[in-house]
Amino acid sequence: MDLGTVRAHSGPMETFETLVRAEFAPKNTFLNTASTGLLPARTVAALHGAVALRSEGRPLDPLFEDVELARASFARLAGVPAARVAAGPSVAAQTALVATALAPGSEVLTAEDDFTSVLNPFHVRGDLKVRAVPLERLAESVRPGTALVAVSAAQSADGRIADLPALREAARAHGARTYVDFSQAAGWLPVDADGYDFTVCTTFKWLLGPHGAAFLVVPEDFGGLTPLYAGWVAAERPWDSCYGPVQELAHSARRFDVSPALFTFAGVRHSLALIEELGVDAVHEHDLALAGRFRAGLAALEHEALPAPGSAIVSVPGLGHRQGELSRAGIEVSNRAGNLRASFHLYNTPADVDRLLDVLAG
Repeated sequence: MDLGTVRAHSGPMETFETLVRAEFAPKNTFLNTASTGLLPARTVAALHGAVALRSEGRPLDPLFEDVELARASFARLAGVPAARVAAGPSVAAQTALVATALAPGSEVLTAEDDFTSVLNPFHVRGDLKVRAVPLERLAESVRPGTALVAVSAAQSADGRIADLPALREAARAHGARTYVDFSQAAGWLPVDADGYDFTVCTTFKWLLGPHGAAFLVVPEDFGGLTPLYAGWVAAERPWDSCYGPVQELAHSARRFDVSPALFTFAGVRHSLALIEELGVDAVHEHDLALAGRFRAGLAALEHEALPAPGSAIVSVPGLGHRQGELSRAGIEVSNRAGNLRASFHLYNTPADVDRLLDVLAG
């Protein structure tokens, strides 16, 4: 979906463009959503409103309601009931819950050089067997005795997309559980969290929310997780559980909640609503068209991006050193391990891609 092209049709395309233009007006060429997404105007307004509640001494009940509305919205995007979604502060914190549920000596299979938040909690336990293999060999590397496979749906460094259906089948064949991080996928790539044992996703990238929120999807039977962070909000009746030990944990995944960063969730609620209004399929089409345009332009400049079919993230070897130059020119990208990483999302246009290519051409 090309936002820079004169519309040949009315209806969905017009709605997409109208919504996007009403929410975003970046002052530079921002091609760095894989690091941090831009905040929609509605989210900024909600954050101001949340701060006003605190500053004016009004009841904070609406902010607690925002947590539940955000949970429900994410559940719809993930394709699971809201009762299976826990709200926490970060991917690393949620990974730690999964890591602590494993028996000593359990084997955890991971992809080489995956994002640290997906890996490190398993390593720091010290009594797990963590085995890393190339992403392309992940499914074939599941073996008898593998307890858990942990992987990002899309790799942060270069945008490669994991073969999740193959991984799911291999894990089932060997009795292994699956833990998938959708942080670099949810918002532009359709998510089917119901197909995996545990999934996690932060909200400040492609879901366009503020920092400080991540959702963990757990099985209906909670998958053996222990609610180690359980405070009063993890109770079935939170406001009756403020003092002394919690007598009854929530019957839903809310038992794994951490006391919420209320301002963050006030914003997340509205960011997720925008993604739902636009539709992930439409965002997917738009983002991949821009990534394809960039890849084609790179070829004309005799540069070749790392292979990442079907990804909105494009990583180019040998050009990472130009990140500072591009930033000074008003173009925001990332330098990841010496590679220039550009990531394209709903607020980007073909003109943004062409400007990046023009600067790279010198």
